[in-house]
Amino acid sequence: MTVDINCDMGESFGLYKMGDDEGIMPFITQANVACGFHASDPNHMRQTVELARTHDVKVGAHFSLPDLAGFGRREMKIDREEMANIILYQIGALKGFLDQAGMELSHLKPHGALYGMAARMEYIAEAVADAAEVYDVPVMGLAGTLHEEVYTRRGGGFLAEFFADLDYDDDGNLIITREHAAVDPQVAASRSVEAVRNGRLTSINGKTLPVRVETICVHSDTPNAVAIAKAVQEGISQLHAA
Repeated sequence: MTVDINCDMGESFGLYKMGDDEGIMPFITQANVACGFHASDPNHMRQTVELARTHDVKVGAHFSLPDLAGFGRREMKIDREEMANIILYQIGALKGFLDQAGMELSHLKPHGALYGMAARMEYIAEAVADAAEVYDVPVMGLAGTLHEEVYTRRGGGFLAEFFADLDYDDDGNLIITREHAAVDPQVAASRSVEAVRNGRLTSINGKTLPVRVETICVHSDTPNAVAIAKAVQEGISQLHAA
């Protein structure tokens, strides 16, 4: 089984730097590029696309609620049509830079609060699928949630995602925080390997839960993200070679 490693990237803004994209890029296969609504700007979008091209990394759109001040990690009440338009607007911005670089749009991934909303609110998941339908690319999400149910039913494709640097609660839900604390790289690697090889994860309280993985996420704003990405890549490479 071939598993991708993805990272949310291009999240710097103006003079403010977020994450070490240059350091992480050699260890991943998919870059989820911020599209301006939670982070990034035209210069950083283009730079990130060009960096991904240099490393032969696939690029997807990482779209968000319109919440630049809150880094897209605060929920908002937005109806389906407006949400779909907000998503299309962001994908269109990234698509321009992909066209300029001669690259294809590989996939889509909601960011932050929008990711969580789409997992449990059907009309939000449908809005994501409305946008995905225009570009006919798969959407990353959590298996066993509305991500999988809606995106699969709509026929646009679904990529089951596991998070190397986040904890899960006893129901298998992600524990999302405003800031990401440092994670032991070997712990992140070992739980990623366990998820891929045995289809299991361990919750924050020690409960063993089933999980399905097609792509593993490492967040670029985790303080030691480069070390985590390297450790995960090494662990998954060993699985692929076995």
